[in-house]
Amino acid sequence: MPPIRRKADLPQKSCAHCGLPMVWRRKWAKVWDEVKFCSDRCRQDARKRAS
Repeated sequence: MPPIRRKADLPQKSCAHCGLPMVWRRKWAKVWDEVKFCSDRCRQDARKRAS
């Protein structure tokens, strides 16, 4: 079995819109480099402000 990973050991990055830290999720495993926003709401707000 692989060693157990603690949440504190997972990669983190900041949301491009709100700046809150977000932690790696399994569903983001293949696209982690492309993830910029912590939620759909932040992504939509960022688009509204850019227009």
